[in-house]
Amino acid sequence: MIVTRVQVKNWRNFQQVDVALRERQFIVGANATGKSNLLDVFRFLRDIARTEGGGLQQAVRSRGGISKLRSLAARSDPEISITVDLAASSDEPAIWRYSIGVRQQARGHRQPYLTHERVWHNDEQVLDRPDADDRADAERLTQTYLEQINANEAFRDVVRFLESTTYLHLVPQLLRHADAIQGRVVEDDPFGQGFLERVARTDTRTVKSRLRRIELALRIAVPQLKQLEFTRDSVTGRPHLQALYSHWRPKAGWQREDQFSDGTLRLIALLWSLLEGDALLLLEEPELSLNAGIVNKLAPLFARMQRARKRQLIISTHSDALLSEPGIDGREVLVLTPAAEGTDVRIASDIEEVRALLAAGLTVGEIVVPRTAPAKTEQLVLIK
Repeated sequence: MIVTRVQVKNWRNFQQVDVALRERQFIVGANATGKSNLLDVFRFLRDIARTEGGGLQQAVRSRGGISKLRSLAARSDPEISITVDLAASSDEPAIWRYSIGVRQQARGHRQPYLTHERVWHNDEQVLDRPDADDRADAERLTQTYLEQINANEAFRDVVRFLESTTYLHLVPQLLRHADAIQGRVVEDDPFGQGFLERVARTDTRTVKSRLRRIELALRIAVPQLKQLEFTRDSVTGRPHLQALYSHWRPKAGWQREDQFSDGTLRLIALLWSLLEGDALLLLEEPELSLNAGIVNKLAPLFARMQRARKRQLIISTHSDALLSEPGIDGREVLVLTPAAEGTDVRIASDIEEVRALLAAGLTVGEIVVPRTAPAKTEQLVLIK
């Protein structure tokens, strides 16, 4: 399944959002317009759906509370709500719809509580809260049915879909110096600090298969790289990646991940994530640290791997090179624009000027990315 529509009210930057989504969806906007916050809608639902270490209270608490989630534009109606439609493909009707509304208690512990939780299956409503039991015991509204195994049997497919969502924004320094930093790993390690442990937990045959495919890509993208292997330190047992580079001394060409470039580390983690499963994958600026020649091949790579696994990719980006592929449909791009009351979200092909330029043969990268640049960027050069 994929998310074919998302509706949001009073979520962070966004007062109102209602957009259709495709199997491959790009999010484009200036800094601070809310690209990460829009991706976080799906992470938030994932965190609620998790029965271990998840749930509504933890999902809100880990984000600083309702006051940090609620849009500053929310006034008379402080409810935060999220609704997602799930379908087999972007061109088919929704199989499932899940909707949640949240507010904060006015008194007492000031906990988040549900204003509603609703589920539809093929247009038939299978859950509508608050129900009579909730009205008799208001404490029940501090938990969703999404997080309760004994309550979500009727829509378990929705739970499994949401809880399997993956997010990646690898920070090379965290991976390269994980042993020295030894910091707390948040969520499911979205920044790659425990990436090597993630590889180590995968069965040996799968690791070899994936690394063989990643190695083929790296030989193209990384000059002189010949071989990529997973190994363990003979003394500590810690997992490592090592690569063999061309060198005039044959045994001197091996390097471990702490010697890899930022771009090599990010590309390895990106390719691993693409090969890892068929769940919704959220990618934050995958172009970072990569050569432009590689970046402009990422979009067709995403499309090919997405079709093979029938998975959905939602990608935030600032890169016109990433969006230079002529095959990118205007419906595959969401344009975020700052407004007086938060951020507006529009599908690129719904913007008349963009639609006309796409019809004239220009690429999305040529049209959309320049539109997102702040109006007075030329004045930066005047700062002394």
